Amino acid sequence: MTPAAAKLAGLLPQALEIIARYPAGRSRSALLPLLHLVQTDEGFVSPTGVAFCAEVLGINKAQVGAVATFYTMYKRRPTGEYLVSVCTNTLCNTLGGQQVYDELSEHLGVGHDETTADGRITLEHAECLAACDYAPVVTVNYDFAIDEATPEAAVGMVDKLRNGEAVTPSRGARVCSLKEMQLQLAGFAEPRDGAVADGLAGAPTLRGVTLAQEHGIAVADFNPDTPITTTKPAREGKTTPANPAEAAGVASNKPAADAKPAGDSVGNEVKK
Repeated sequence: MTPAAAKLAGLLPQALEIIARYPAGRSRSALLPLLHLVQTDEGFVSPTGVAFCAEVLGINKAQVGAVATFYTMYKRRPTGEYLVSVCTNTLCNTLGGQQVYDELSEHLGVGHDETTADGRITLEHAECLAACDYAPVVTVNYDFAIDEATPEAAVGMVDKLRNGEAVTPSRGARVCSLKEMQLQLAGFAEPRDGAVADGLAGAPTLRGVTLAQEHGIAVADFNPDTPITTTKPAREGKTTPANPAEAAGVASNKPAADAKPAGDSVGNEVKK
């Protein structure tokens, strides 16, 4: 291994296990979990992590960097032990998410994607945490920590985290460190007690179906036991392709007529 990649050589057995999950010749698909794996060591994707991923997959560092900079879950600089994310998207914002974030920012003395001096907390505002039914929500290392959050509840939680006190999440699993969470995201079972949460959907999630049942609302002729079709049903009365392009090769996934990519007008100019 190159000197840069060799610094993470201890991760090689796990890296090879991840790569083995994918078909031969498709090892590049392992890049996403590999990036989570390198974050278990350093807490972020460092240049060393980029070099390691590139070497074990046989691709160049630019290709790794392109992926690592695209997804926000891959951190490009040192991150705190606890990543506290506050949803500030539309519904959470309307219900007070921005106020929660602002109070935390002032209390911790940091802004978006910044870490407290003690290295314990990194704060970020999130575009969506996929929990509109519990808005506004706060997560810690991607586990739901506070539902229907208030500034007071959020401030109290981060103070406990900074003091090393146990935090009981509203839903999610027992709060862990960011490095521990990265191990799960890389696809490995976490031996920690309480690392995985389970349970039924809560009342806010089921509110719509509950109201439908209470008022006798149902979709006409709907049978929940009917299998979902895996192919698109044919349009009624349609027996031939809708247009020449489709007839020329869309159905077989080939370019029509001039064999040029869609949108390429070179060679197709109108001649006068």
